[in-house]
Amino acid sequence: MRRDIYQAIADPTRRAILTLLVTGAMTPNAIAEHFDSSRQAVSKHIQILTECGALKQEQQGREIFYHLELSKMKEVDQWMEAFRKMWIDRFDQLDNLLETL
Repeated sequence: MRRDIYQAIADPTRRAILTLLVTGAMTPNAIAEHFDSSRQAVSKHIQILTECGALKQEQQGREIFYHLELSKMKEVDQWMEAFRKMWIDRFDQLDNLLETL
């Protein structure tokens, strides 16, 4: 089952996992150490992120490492770009208004 990236990143725990993996690949146990929830709960979050294509797993010996799939994250960034431009324009308008006061 292919999940939607936007539904996946709607969850704060999954966003935190993505933030952790910005620094590099990690094993599920290493990821789980950063959360108060159970290892199984964190594994479920990792599974959802993998199913939507945000994470890739890589087998290294007996360990599985998860890392960001940057092309999928770039897709989210491109979608957000329109909103980013809108907010920059609005802040610029607010700056102009404040300068005239």
